Amino acid sequence: MKSERPLLSARRVKFYTRSFSLELYEQAKHLFEGAGYPCVRLTDQTADGYFFTMLADTDCDVAINVDEDAYIEDLEAVLDLAEFVLQQGYANAGCPDCAPGCPRGGNPIVTNPFFNIFDLQQIRTKWKGRREGEREVRRFRYDDVKKQLREKFEYDESLIVRPHFDSIYDEPYYNFFFWLAYHFRTLYLPNVKHSDGLSTVLYSVDGRCLCKHSWMSRFYHQRSDQTSRIDALIDEVCESRGMKRLQFSTAQILHFRLDHLLRFAIRVPQRIANWPRKWKKWYDRYKRKTTIAVIPFISINIFIFLK
Repeated sequence: MKSERPLLSARRVKFYTRSFSLELYEQAKHLFEGAGYPCVRLTDQTADGYFFTMLADTDCDVAINVDEDAYIEDLEAVLDLAEFVLQQGYANAGCPDCAPGCPRGGNPIVTNPFFNIFDLQQIRTKWKGRREGEREVRRFRYDDVKKQLREKFEYDESLIVRPHFDSIYDEPYYNFFFWLAYHFRTLYLPNVKHSDGLSTVLYSVDGRCLCKHSWMSRFYHQRSDQTSRIDALIDEVCESRGMKRLQFSTAQILHFRLDHLLRFAIRVPQRIANWPRKWKKWYDRYKRKTTIAVIPFISINIFIFLK
């Protein structure tokens, strides 16, 4: 398998998953662990911090980032895409955040991190280490380079739904992807919405299906409609690959519930500690919207006065 991909075979590859539900992680890992690369479950990580964790792992050159609710339909296509990313000099491959298959708006320069292939070796040429690099990313000003990023944007803008190139505060990880897109090339992947009306079907550059992302994993075992929809998607992908869905014992299910309680106990203080940052984000967004609304109003009044 690896000999057919000379660039990839010369690199140290790992699969990473930011995980809150051990049960969903096991179902997702079942679909990519056959590649033979190490699989790393990242727990208790912030929405942007786990990218810094990947970069800090100097035992990895190429990171394949797969959410616990993203289910790999064609593992060979994923590995072939990783080889293509290395061949073409991309640093990141993923799904633009307001593409047709995404059930949300956002800035299309950002790739939603349910699936990514990162060339960490290349990214580290601009990375200044965990402390300095994290500070640089969080201070990165998108507005200062927005024009350059629009010019670099390698995606058919006619395919974008609700393009928000002015959006900068949607998620904590936005600054990381702005910084990444400014310094390196990003490969934006085609996608469509699944027939269930919510999930995203992500394709490689050659048209093969890479994965199906359910979204709403936070409601797994919380809302029956989302639980049944996610279960149906897992069944669909397993059937497509000719694999059996994992079945868990009572002891394993108990382990999953205990792990979930532990993750929740750690997550709550993290969220509370992040409130000041969120308040600043909301306040900056409010100021931005107010400024955008006031400028046309002033301009109209000046025009009327002069007239």
